[in-house]
Order: sequence, then structure tokens, then C-alpha cells
Amino acid sequence: MFFKYRATLIKLLISFIIFSSLPLITKGTAPNLPWYEDLPAVAMDYKVHIDPGKEDCYFQYVNPGATFYVSFQVIRGGDGMAGFAVRHPSGQIVHPYQWKPNGEYQEQSSVGGYYSICLDNQFSRFANKLVNLYLTVVRYDLWDKYSKEVEEINMNMNNFTSGLKLVERNINDMLMYQHHSRAKEARDYSLINDNNTYVLRWSIIQIIVVMGTTALQVYFVRKLFDTKSGGSRSRI
Repeated sequence: MFFKYRATLIKLLISFIIFSSLPLITKGTAPNLPWYEDLPAVAMDYKVHIDPGKEDCYFQYVNPGATFYVSFQVIRGGDGMAGFAVRHPSGQIVHPYQWKPNGEYQEQSSVGGYYSICLDNQFSRFANKLVNLYLTVVRYDLWDKYSKEVEEINMNMNNFTSGLKLVERNINDMLMYQHHSRAKEARDYSLINDNNTYVLRWSIIQIIVVMGTTALQVYFVRKLFDTKSGGSRSRI
């Protein structure tokens, strides 16, 4: 029985590592319950392109009692800000629209269902936006299930289970911090590239203007010293 528990735990950890990196978010109409609903946790990191004057909404299934977290960061485009809103499965807007460069929303214990995450670029009529979107769904209640399996084999594994839950929480917090760091790094890198392009473009334009002005000055100065040859020659 002990080896059976170990095999179940190892299978759980492998499933979390593999499936947390797969695209689990769906855009458009919410379908039926997803196949990953039995996993203890999923984490998703996306870069989303939003056209000017458009609004894109995405649906993410959250298990009942799970912890739901979502954040966004505008990487490039326009004024560097976008609208962000989260709609509860009941239809209520739990995070109203705000025109900001970044934002986040977290719900500790969800009632379950499909949450709608909307990114709005309607205030920007000409500039598209590149947005980093990060979502996590964590089910801490699944650890109680494995604790009951341990009790069935009459082994005192409460400390072990508590340790695993603490490690899992810490890993989730570290993933959030890493996401914020990567989003800020991507935004800073994009800003540096845009500034470099801006400086290079205007430097070239100014060089062309200076060269053209110099050529015109030389031309008009030479015209001042030009003399017309003419007059009759004397005959002997």
C-alpha cells in the first residue's frame, strides 16, 4: 500500500509539471468541463495581441473551492495601458474595467464555473497592444483526498502532507513572482528597443536635413560670385 501511495503521488507531480505548460485557456464560447479538471493545479502564461478599438474575452474553468488568480501586463503598444475586467460565472463583474498598465485579481475559494477575463483596447483607435496574461487555478482540497488514503493504510503522514501543501503553496507564490519579473523585463526591453529606434530614426533625419541645408548654402554662396561674360571686343 505504501508503494501504491508513492506511485499515486509521483503520478500527480508528473501530471502537474506536464499539463501546467499546455494551453488550457479557450477563447470564445465556454465549452463543457475540460479534461484537466481533476488536476490539483494549472498555470498558464500567454502573450495576447489586441487590435486597436477591440475587446477580447477569454474563458477559464475554475473548480469549486479552488483558488483562482489572474494578472495582466501591457508589454508594448500605444500608451502602454489597457482595460482589464474579470466576470464571475454568475455574470457579476468582480473586477471592473480599469485603464492601467497592469493589474491582478485573486479569489481564494471559488464557487466553480467559467470565469471571463476581458482585455479592452477600445480607447486606443490606432495602436495595437501586446499583453502578457497569467492565470493559475490551484485546488488545495485535493491534498485532503491523499491524506485520507494515508489514513487507510494506518500511517501517520500528517506532517508529510502538510509539508507538501506548504511546498505547493510556496511554488505557486514563486511562479507568481517570476511572472511579474518576466513581464517587467519584457516591458523594459520593448521600451529600450522603441527608444533606440526613435533616436536612430530622428538622427538620420537630422543628418539629412543638415547635409541638405549645407548643400543649399554652398550653392547660393557660389551663385553670388558668378559673373556673366560679355561685351564687344575691340578690333585693331
